[in-house]
Amino acid sequence: MQQQPWWRGAVIYQIYPRSFMDANNDGIGDIAGIIQKLPYIKSLGVDAIWISPFFKSPMKDFGYDISDYRDVDPMFGNMADFDELMTHAKSMDVKVIIDQVLSHTSDQHPWFTESRESRDNPKADWYVWADAKEDGSPPNNWLSIFGGVAWQWEPRRQQYYLHNFLTEQPDLNFHNPEVREHVLDNVEYWLKKGVDGFRLDAINFCFHDKELRDNPAKPPEKRQGRGFSEDNPYAFQYHYFNNTQPENVGFMEDIRALMDKYPSVVTLGEISSEDSLLTMSQYTKGDKRLHMAYSFELLTEDSSPQYIRQTIEELEANLSDGWPCWAIGNHDVQRVATRWNKVDKSTANPAQVKMFNAMLASLRGSICSYQGEELGLVEAEIAFEQLQDPYGITFWPNFKGRDGCRTPMPWESDAKQGGFSEGDDTWLPVVEPHKAHAVAVQEADANSPLAHYRTFMHWRKTQPVIMYGDIEFLDAPEDVLLVVRSYEGQSVLAAFNFSDKPQQVHLSANMTLSALDGHGFEATDINGQELTLEGFQAAFFDCKVK
Repeated sequence: MQQQPWWRGAVIYQIYPRSFMDANNDGIGDIAGIIQKLPYIKSLGVDAIWISPFFKSPMKDFGYDISDYRDVDPMFGNMADFDELMTHAKSMDVKVIIDQVLSHTSDQHPWFTESRESRDNPKADWYVWADAKEDGSPPNNWLSIFGGVAWQWEPRRQQYYLHNFLTEQPDLNFHNPEVREHVLDNVEYWLKKGVDGFRLDAINFCFHDKELRDNPAKPPEKRQGRGFSEDNPYAFQYHYFNNTQPENVGFMEDIRALMDKYPSVVTLGEISSEDSLLTMSQYTKGDKRLHMAYSFELLTEDSSPQYIRQTIEELEANLSDGWPCWAIGNHDVQRVATRWNKVDKSTANPAQVKMFNAMLASLRGSICSYQGEELGLVEAEIAFEQLQDPYGITFWPNFKGRDGCRTPMPWESDAKQGGFSEGDDTWLPVVEPHKAHAVAVQEADANSPLAHYRTFMHWRKTQPVIMYGDIEFLDAPEDVLLVVRSYEGQSVLAAFNFSDKPQQVHLSANMTLSALDGHGFEATDINGQELTLEGFQAAFFDCKVK
C-alpha cells in the first residue's frame, strides 16, 4: 500500500470548547476540560481534533471575532494550558487542528482601533473603507450574513467599513500586501508551536471586489441558503463581488507555501460561495493551494440519497487531483439527528444515527465529526430568553440561530449539569433530553450509537479501500444509497437504507459479493443478486466484478 499523508481519509473530531468540558466550574468549557477528555477522544478512533477559536476575543460571535491572534482568552485558560494540551495530544497520537479566522478581526483588535482613527495613519488601509454615496447611504448594496447592510458608518473617518458578518467583525483589506504578510505571520506563530493544521474559517471571504460593484438580485425561486436562513435578505443576492474573488486563489497559494515549510501540516478551508463545489475544486487544485476544503452542501435539510449522490458526483467531476472533506453537522447548523430525521425530529433514532455516521465515514475524503454526533444528540430546544447567538436573536422566531447545536456535552445523566460542570449555571443549558444519551449511559450499552461509532471508526482504519479509494455510485431504489469504493485492486460495496422500512436491492449479475464484518452492523440477508436491507441498515461487502 502506498504511503498516504496522515490527513487523507482522517476522521477529524470538532470540539466547540465552550461546550465540551468545564474544568474550572465557571459554566464555560475550557482547554483544561479538553485535556481531561483526551482519553475519551482517543477511544473514539478519530485521528485529529479541530478546536473552534479559543483566542482573545470580546465574544460577540463566540470567538470568531478575534482581538489577539497570539493569545488564549482567559475564559478558556492560558497558553500554558494550550501547550499542555499539545503535549498530551501528541503523546496519544491525536493531531491538533485549530481554527484561523483570517478574513476579519474583532473591532477591538489593535489593528482596527488604529485604522478607524483617521484616513492617514499607518493602518488606514488595513480594512475595507469606502466613502458614502452622495445621499449618505452605503457605497453599494452588499449585505451581512447576520442581517442588514454590510457597511457600518465610522464618524472619525467619515467613511463606512465593510463587515460581511457582525458589525463588530470588520473585514481586513487583503488587497494590501502588508495585511497578507501580517496575517500569515500570525498563522506561522501557531505553526511554530507545533499545531498539525488549520481549519480556515470563511476562507473565500478574504478578498472583495476592488470596484465595489453591486451584487445582482437573485430570483425568489433560487433563494436557498447554504448555511444561512432562507428568510435572511442575504439570500436575495448573488454574492459575486463581496467574496470569492479571483485574487483569493493567489492567497491560497501563499498559505500553502507557508505550510510547506512545516512537514505534515494540513489546511482545511471552509467554503460558502455561489458555487461552493466549484470553489472547493479551485481552492484545492494541484499541490500549491489548500490541502482540503469543505462546504455546506451536506449541511442542508436534504438528506435524500439522490441529493447526496448528486452533490458528491458534481464535486468529483470538478475536483481532479484535490482531496475532499465532508461533514453532516457542525457548530453552525441544526444537529443532524434532528435535521435529517424524517420520522420524529424530537428524538434520535439510534439506528438512523449509526447509519448516518457510517455513511459519512464511507465517502471518499476526510470527514469532520462534530462533538455529540457520536451520541446522536438532537437539536436542543432553547427559549428565547436563553439565547446567546446574535444570529438567532435577530431572526427569531423563523430562525432560532445556532445555540441549539451548541449546548454542553452530556457526560453523566445523573450528575450536576450532566457532568459538564460543577457550577451552578452554564453558558447554555444542559437540556434534559440530552442527559438520557450521556456518555456514561451509552458506555454501559453495547448497542448504543457511541459503542457503534467506536466500533465502526476503528474498523474503518483497517480498510484502506474506504480511507483512500475512488468512489462510484450505483443506481438503487429511492431510499437506498449504493457506494463502491476501489483501491489497489480491491473494491467494497457499501449499502445504506435511508428509510425505516426494509428495502430490496437488485444487484448487477456480474457482481459477486461476500459480506464484510467487524463494522458493527448486523449481517445482511443476500440471496443471489437480491439484497435485503432492514430499516436504517448499512451493509458492507467485498465486491468482485466478473
